Amino acid sequence: MDILIPILTMGILGLLFSSGLVLAYKKLRVEEDPRVMEIFEILPQANCGACGFSGCRAFAEAVVKGAAPVNGCPVGGEEVASKIASILGVEAKTMVKKVARIHCRGTKEAAKERGVYLGIATCAAAHLIGGQKQCSYGCLGFGDCVRACLFEAMWMGEDGLPHVDETKCTGCGQCVEACPRNIIELHPIDQNILVFCRSLDRGPLARKVCKNACIACGICVRACPEAIVLENNLAKIIDYKKIPEDKIPAIEKCPTKAIGRFHRPPEETDSAKDQPRPAS
Repeated sequence: MDILIPILTMGILGLLFSSGLVLAYKKLRVEEDPRVMEIFEILPQANCGACGFSGCRAFAEAVVKGAAPVNGCPVGGEEVASKIASILGVEAKTMVKKVARIHCRGTKEAAKERGVYLGIATCAAAHLIGGQKQCSYGCLGFGDCVRACLFEAMWMGEDGLPHVDETKCTGCGQCVEACPRNIIELHPIDQNILVFCRSLDRGPLARKVCKNACIACGICVRACPEAIVLENNLAKIIDYKKIPEDKIPAIEKCPTKAIGRFHRPPEETDSAKDQPRPAS
């Protein structure tokens, strides 16, 4: 009898507390828009953050609230954008696929080395002490970008530079974030003219440390001043759509080939892209 009363008391209290919690949940709960789950389920579940949100779920919630565009998932592309638009009853805007492009041609042959690097074999670590190349702006060659790629769209070539398989690249931007030298950018896939250099050194020094560096000679600027400018000893394309086809031959007179047409690397058609990814 002495133990029965405490048991009954605790049982009654437990029932009261649980009833209170149930009532509070029913009164305070926020009803979720069912479209959030519909959109979430058609997303690629990459959780890469390329949309600007913490993950696919957060992006789905933002789209329903109107805080993100229906075509805001670069990984999903037009197909996913079209499905999201259908769920929301709106029109999907045309998407231009973006892909990663490497702004460096500092290959093993072209870029001079300052010595042998014996530190941690990552670009992030090598960047802290300058790396093994004399150029302080070029690719360090340890493949941080390749390891960061969620879609196996990148590989390190025999030339010591990363390459991109544009058929697999989703434009998620993980490689861009991983590069400490900022030599990787996302560009519309139809952009066929690029500056393949990021060196801000003066012409003589830039060419001394890398045969493929921009030397700020201005040939490309004089050929197409409406689309190309010089900033800090480096050519910069301000609007590739303003470069007419007949101006490209003049632009490609660049003595170091630091600017010109973008061509898919030949490795994309052979077995080089099947090489093992750099170890983590």
